[in-house]
Amino acid sequence: MSYYFLLRTTRIHKLQDVAKFKNKLLTWAQQFDDVVWLDSNNYKQNYASYDAVLAVDAFTSIRTDFKQGFEKLKEYQTYCNDWVFGYLSYDLKNDVEALNSKNMDGLGFSDLCFFQPKRLFLIKGNQLELNYLNAVSDEISDDLHAVEHVREAPRGTVQKDIRIKLRIHKDDYFEKVEYMLERIHRGDIYEANFCQEFYAEDTQINPLETYQKLNSISKPPFAAFVKIDDKYILSSSPERYIKKAGSHIISQPIKGTAKRAMNPDVDRDLMISLKNDKKERSENIMIVDLVRNDLSKTALKGSVQVEELCEIYTFDQVHQMISTVTSKVSSETHPVDIIKSTFPMGSMTGAPKISAMKIIESLEESKRGVYSGAIGYFAPSGDFDFNVVIRSILYNQTKKYVSYSVGGAITAKSDALKEYEECLVKAKAMRMVLEN
Repeated sequence: MSYYFLLRTTRIHKLQDVAKFKNKLLTWAQQFDDVVWLDSNNYKQNYASYDAVLAVDAFTSIRTDFKQGFEKLKEYQTYCNDWVFGYLSYDLKNDVEALNSKNMDGLGFSDLCFFQPKRLFLIKGNQLELNYLNAVSDEISDDLHAVEHVREAPRGTVQKDIRIKLRIHKDDYFEKVEYMLERIHRGDIYEANFCQEFYAEDTQINPLETYQKLNSISKPPFAAFVKIDDKYILSSSPERYIKKAGSHIISQPIKGTAKRAMNPDVDRDLMISLKNDKKERSENIMIVDLVRNDLSKTALKGSVQVEELCEIYTFDQVHQMISTVTSKVSSETHPVDIIKSTFPMGSMTGAPKISAMKIIESLEESKRGVYSGAIGYFAPSGDFDFNVVIRSILYNQTKKYVSYSVGGAITAKSDALKEYEECLVKAKAMRMVLEN
């Protein structure tokens, strides 16, 4: 594999209608085999670097399974010394610890995939920064003209008659939760994130239209559209996994979910109830402790701080309980080492992390793959930003296989029926989109 350090040409462009341009830009991007689109949907949040980012047209790339996955990524990111975009699958846990993934895999995604884009679009407010490798910089004007004259894709016309199946049926789910509760009461674990897959076989969807409809329903701050050849990730994630800005590291785990209500008074009561729910708070605090421990592995001494604890954030579909944990790192710490030392994210595993991962692997019926992994980028400076792949539809176009998974934290106070109902709340947007 060869690596290159190449200069980029930057051009600034003012946008008249940002929303319209974003839609046209993503439609224009469909001509490429490698696409990563990240969109904050203008959600007000701390630590945002850009409102939207598009990376397309791979110059170099890396795709690999979990074996020495992080070392390969570290080598690739170091020698590119450039922008790289892609995803980390949950099963990279097998590279970090002596674990395995033997469950059924209907999707067939690589465990790790990143590419160095020839063409990069960075949107902040009404300012567009075009960042092209010099080899294609003479195409900037032509590309801008093509984007502005593209015909916008229609929204929401997803294939009808998609039949969603459950990998784990309700009675089996209850049995598995009861077994997990036995392990918790025995003291093997305190908490575990137990996930189940919903899927459709022999199914074709229009990935762009499906993503647009899913995004319009949820409008989350960490939405993503990823296309790698015939494989797609359509993500409406509300959760940041981890971000590096200079020496500052930020992780924002979500634990605690409540549905929304049309009536404002009822909706406010649901939000207050979530804020005061002892079980949900205990779930969140346990994961905050885990994240603090993970960040401490690379943090400067005494720098790990909990900036927010159990704060309630409201999204179009749900209320969520989110905490913010930060740390400082040395300039000599490699960015990939920071990710490796915290992966997989605590909100999708449990505590203690290794014991929880072993138990959930034995109980879940599907290989998680990209689900509960992360999508994001590394900047040339070594800064990075990654989401958590939840509330996401995964699609293998060649296999005609569509999948989405949802999960919930099981603790000593969990009720199997309530956990199952919470999963259905989380699955609602994906099911609405696919079943039209």
